[in-house]
Amino acid sequence: MAHTPGTAVIPVAATAGARRRNRAGRANGSRVVIDDVSKLIIEQLQQDGRRSYAAIGKAVGLSEAAVRQRVQRLVDGGVMQIVAVTDPMTLGFHRQTMIGIKCEGDLERVADHLAHMDEIDYVVITSGSFDVLVEVVCEDDDHLLEILSQVRGVPGVTSTETFVYLKLRKQTYSWGTR
Repeated sequence: MAHTPGTAVIPVAATAGARRRNRAGRANGSRVVIDDVSKLIIEQLQQDGRRSYAAIGKAVGLSEAAVRQRVQRLVDGGVMQIVAVTDPMTLGFHRQTMIGIKCEGDLERVADHLAHMDEIDYVVITSGSFDVLVEVVCEDDDHLLEILSQVRGVPGVTSTETFVYLKLRKQTYSWGTR
């Protein structure tokens, strides 16, 4: 499929049955075109995820229904999620860490295994000193020890190094659409 300059093309599911997400959170199948108007909609939602479709439509020059359809396509396509971002500390999760993991063998298999663990909210295959980085949110140090045991038990994991978060200074999801 050809696309116009200034637009991004993102893979998306072609059918309802193919809406199963891949590792990156995108659906497998056809493509969704991210044009300038879709980028503006994304930016509006990054500023305020609760902004009404009518208000977004006014800002980007579309009807409320057209905004609703575009947002649904972006969500279905795995381009974005609309979620409540919480402060884990206020919800009883008093320990946050980044774990650097060294592996042998198939990195994607290790990363996929780790991605299925509920306490892990971020998994990335990297270059450098570690093969995989994961972010863990847990209740306390005992919970962290349990998770570390599970991580170290994953086939292919050879070593781990844990970086405990002492104080979060910045966390943002507003990098825009470029």
